Amino acid sequence: MARYTGAACRLCRREGEKLFLKGTRCNSPKCTLTKRAYAPGDHGQGRVKLSNYGVQLREKQKVKRMYGMMEGQFRRYFAQAAKTKGVTGKVLLQQLERRLDNVIFRLGLAVSRAQARQVVRHNFVWVGETRVNIPSYQVSKDEMIKIKGTEKALNKLKENLEATKDRSVPTWLEFNPQAMTARVARLPEKEDIQATIQEQLIVELYSK
Repeated sequence: MARYTGAACRLCRREGEKLFLKGTRCNSPKCTLTKRAYAPGDHGQGRVKLSNYGVQLREKQKVKRMYGMMEGQFRRYFAQAAKTKGVTGKVLLQQLERRLDNVIFRLGLAVSRAQARQVVRHNFVWVGETRVNIPSYQVSKDEMIKIKGTEKALNKLKENLEATKDRSVPTWLEFNPQAMTARVARLPEKEDIQATIQEQLIVELYSK
């Protein structure tokens, strides 16, 4: 699966808000957006009046980059959400939140979603009795998630928990940090997302 390998802070500057792609650095004075709160490039400091299409595009780009996906994968999520019963925008956000790498991030076991993908890919995550190393795996209600690994790996994850202790675990997840286990208590809702997302703009963009 292709992935973005460029400068993460450049994406935050382009969207004009923190996407928390660099973990704890985003909350420190070292945050690039804090130092240069304008878009990258030669014309980044110029005034730009966005059209309706531009507003929709920026919202889609923001969400896509927040969850660390390329265009093709994100478009497939939307296509699946459009076929699913319910409000398309809300179904789309629910699918994104149910990704296994996002769950690891939400639990505080990783300081960023990029690091959460590494945790999953390195075979530290079990869902039920099965080891799962696919970051896009969709968790379901009542599924149990357990972290297993070497003492060194577990110590690193505990360091991440300490670094992210100010970040609250969403109520749709029940987490036991001592046992390194979690349960999906219910499916996530839009209110559980700790970011401002106007999903209707994404629906309008892809519905053209």
